[in-house]
Amino acid sequence: MEFIKNLEWFHVIILCATLGLAPFTPPHIYEKLVMLFNGKLVKPIDIFDFIMHAVPWIILIIKVGISVKSA
Repeated sequence: MEFIKNLEWFHVIILCATLGLAPFTPPHIYEKLVMLFNGKLVKPIDIFDFIMHAVPWIILIIKVGISVKSA
């Protein structure tokens, strides 16, 4: 948690805007979420891809939680 707490907001937002949304039409994370909710996220490569695109968003959520908790 200390690592995430020490990350700059700018870097987290850039991560979400680039890796979190790439490719941009439509956002890849959206496609993977649809696959997840439809039960079609079963191939290992798709699961890895989902995790890779979700990590920036998870970091952002944790950072927001830490900021709200400490405020």
